[in-house]
Amino acid sequence: MSDWPSHGGRPEQLLPRFGLAGDNEIIDFSANLNPLGPPVWLAQQLAASVAELALYPDPDYREAREAIARAEGLPAEQVRLTNGGAEAIFLAAALLASQGVSRATIVQPTFGEYARACRHYGIAVEHVELAPGSFALDEASAAEAMRDAAALFLCRPNNPTGTLLGREIIEHLLAAGQHHGATLVVDEAFVDFVTPDERLTPLLARFDNLLLLRSMTKLYAIPGLRLGYLLGSATAVERIGELQPPWSVNALAAGLVAPLLADRDYLARTRAWLDAERPWLQGELEALGLDVVPSHANFLLFRDAHGESMPALLAHLARCGILARHTHNFIGLEGAWLRVAVRSRLENRALVEAIARWRNP
Repeated sequence: MSDWPSHGGRPEQLLPRFGLAGDNEIIDFSANLNPLGPPVWLAQQLAASVAELALYPDPDYREAREAIARAEGLPAEQVRLTNGGAEAIFLAAALLASQGVSRATIVQPTFGEYARACRHYGIAVEHVELAPGSFALDEASAAEAMRDAAALFLCRPNNPTGTLLGREIIEHLLAAGQHHGATLVVDEAFVDFVTPDERLTPLLARFDNLLLLRSMTKLYAIPGLRLGYLLGSATAVERIGELQPPWSVNALAAGLVAPLLADRDYLARTRAWLDAERPWLQGELEALGLDVVPSHANFLLFRDAHGESMPALLAHLARCGILARHTHNFIGLEGAWLRVAVRSRLENRALVEAIARWRNP
């Protein structure tokens, strides 16, 4: 197991590796957060809600769940509010364990919390690896995993590659899972950044073996508030409610769900920014001789086309005041790639200029 930090957004853990103070001023490209920042009204809304701290939240979070249900076109009984996407992942694993699942397959390289959650609940973990370089999924191998294991975890769009499995493949996997009694767990933490809309919610009407995990922290840039949710069949969601610790989501966070989902202007501005910045940044990186994986999310994964060391570039960027995400703890990448969030044009230009200096010192 790598001793590198397991998550982005932790400069105090990474910078000392390069002889830099953890409190150095940096541009953080290692965390995939919306650079627009939280909606402008959010601080005022939180201040106005401070009185709610003296009250217990509704243990069923009915208002928040109904807001999500309206946005997703589902009954509220198919929605469970969670303490960020991480709790949704652990609740999915808890459900599988309660059903007697002893073995799960994870599509790699991907977010490390799926394996951590499975092991926490005593579920053995196996892997199906995406094709090196293209990061395409071999559908036959995935379907075989749905037959041999009782659960398959995948991320869509995938972190850290940004690739998006087609809906047709997802449907084939779900059909195989129904035939063999296997559950497909799909983490859609970054699906809000995908255009046109690619969320898998409509499939819940046809497949009761599908669990969808969502995060609200990435889109709205509120990782400190911890907001997420889980979608599934009414039966699965009811069981998850029994497994979830009481009041795991605080009242201030739960009260933000409805107004966040109602802010369509914020979503439109986010997509307009990403539609402009992601292709610009990808083109600039490729012009510098980097292999960039085409992404459907708000981040890009790249390596040097000529085999130059990515750890050396990671250290160079840190000395330039730029923090990229290492890949030492992603199965199949092991440090040979870097991942960067797409940020503002000014910040993206600073990244490109720093890489250009590494190319031509």
